[in-house]
Amino acid sequence: MNLPTVLDLIADRETTARRHADRLREQITTLTGELARLDGELADLATTRTTLRTLAAAEFTADAPTIASAPYQQILAVLRAEPAGMRAKSICLALGVEPSPKHVEGTRAKLKRMVNPTSSPKTSPEYSPSPRNGPNTRNLVCASAVE
Repeated sequence: MNLPTVLDLIADRETTARRHADRLREQITTLTGELARLDGELADLATTRTTLRTLAAAEFTADAPTIASAPYQQILAVLRAEPAGMRAKSICLALGVEPSPKHVEGTRAKLKRMVNPTSSPKTSPEYSPSPRNGPNTRNLVCASAVE
């Protein structure tokens, strides 16, 4: 092999390496921009999460549950379909939940909180006792929870 041939091979290899390096630099620039955008989005999401947790802290307590949660929205959907009102056991059945005492009492408690989280169901006009059983709170019918 002679010197000019070797120098031509080195020049070809140098050109190939330079092109490859230029492509990699372009990719690095593109990826750096995309990474900066994603880092900004992640920071925004973290700020949003923190803000929502702060604002919603009072809403999502055991004392004051929000009707924005899925179980409350399901109950509201069932009550919208039956504007005359339903008993807690009927709501459980409509939701496809086993009407065991535990589930019926849980549904009844949600209904009470939906109507008025601070008043007793016995004094709340939104609840009307079943006429055949008197003022027994186990037979409350919720008629205005969907209003």
